[in-house]
Amino acid sequence: MNWTFSIGWLLGGLGIFLVGGAMVVFYRQISDHMLSGSLSYDRCKLWGFIIAGLGLLVMTNLHTLILTWFVNTVFHL
Repeated sequence: MNWTFSIGWLLGGLGIFLVGGAMVVFYRQISDHMLSGSLSYDRCKLWGFIIAGLGLLVMTNLHTLILTWFVNTVFHL
């Protein structure tokens, strides 16, 4: 599968990246209001970094290459 650039994936990935970045920046407020408080500060920040990384993969449209490789490896296609 070839890599192709797409404006739609760029904008979608940018949105995902911004959500992850907001979680990293505002992790204390999110943890205090939605999770179990100070015990989940690090967990909230970790999920923010994971979501931001996923957003970067989607922005560069590399997620399709990774998923194609994974499916071909698992199902031997």
